[in-house]
Amino acid sequence: MGSSIEMRQYPVADKVEYIIALVSKFGKAHGLTDSQAWRYIKRYGGVKLMDEHYGFMHTQSFTDMVANMTVYLNRQGGKLV
Repeated sequence: MGSSIEMRQYPVADKVEYIIALVSKFGKAHGLTDSQAWRYIKRYGGVKLMDEHYGFMHTQSFTDMVANMTVYLNRQGGKLV
């Protein structure tokens, strides 16, 4: 018997496309370039968050996920508001 929690595998290309889009939206919302947004998100653990929770995150609006990422990254030590 397996675990009661199913570990669904998503196509890597889908995850990468989503992460790139979310990083871009996050950057635009905070006046950052894509490169600056990527470094900020990576520094405060957002890349791991997006990778681990892609299954949920990609079903939500970008607006909601940018707002949620902002709160999460602030809790991790980031200072963007």
